[in-house]
Amino acid sequence: MTILNTFFYIILPYLALFIFLLGTIYRYRNVKFQISSLSSEFLEGKKLFWGSVPFHWGMLFLFFGHLTAFLIPRSVLLWNSHPVRLLVLEVAAFAFGLSMLVGLINLIYRRWTQDRIRVVTSWMDHVVEILLVTQVFLGLWVALEYRWGSSWFASSLTPYLRSIFLLEPRMDAVVAMPLVIRLHIIGAYLIVMLFPFSRLMHALVAPLDYIWRPYQRVIWNWNKNKVRNPSNGWSVYRPKNN
Repeated sequence: MTILNTFFYIILPYLALFIFLLGTIYRYRNVKFQISSLSSEFLEGKKLFWGSVPFHWGMLFLFFGHLTAFLIPRSVLLWNSHPVRLLVLEVAAFAFGLSMLVGLINLIYRRWTQDRIRVVTSWMDHVVEILLVTQVFLGLWVALEYRWGSSWFASSLTPYLRSIFLLEPRMDAVVAMPLVIRLHIIGAYLIVMLFPFSRLMHALVAPLDYIWRPYQRVIWNWNKNKVRNPSNGWSVYRPKNN
């Protein structure tokens, strides 16, 4: 077990960070115009809304929640010193975790049931979606089985993660944790490792300027339902949409 622990909690995080940095820099410098989520909203819009919105809101809250516990653990522990505040934080985190899970399930269902979506789906999309669903499921399991995660994360996991970045890895606290928590940690490393090779790359080039740019007006001259119908063949004529 010592060899496995060394690999999963010392070698794997450095391997994931190395691939993440090298792969991200290479892809951005060489294929920067291909860094996109490859939006399929024009192919199908209704199911996308009920998948994308809860998924992204849940992901944002959980990501910045984990990041906050990593950057300012003392402030998190101070906040959690009041039982009501701790309870509010835990309930909110669990609710956003459920939101992310529901969104992911809707997105996967949409991808598997829409013919046009399957055409633009790669094998990496399936790998990442399965990995994300597993990761969220493990996170919800941890939240139910081992309560007050924001506190023990800040007090136990944060020192371990900081030791990784300080090049002085100490895995004693992680090895002593339950299996489901350790699997959740390993899943996070795998997501970081696959990040440069998936659609997740678009998170680094998010179009924040959309927030303050003028509204864009799109006029359709074709029937949307007819265009999105997978039974209709492709036309050789140029679309007349403005």
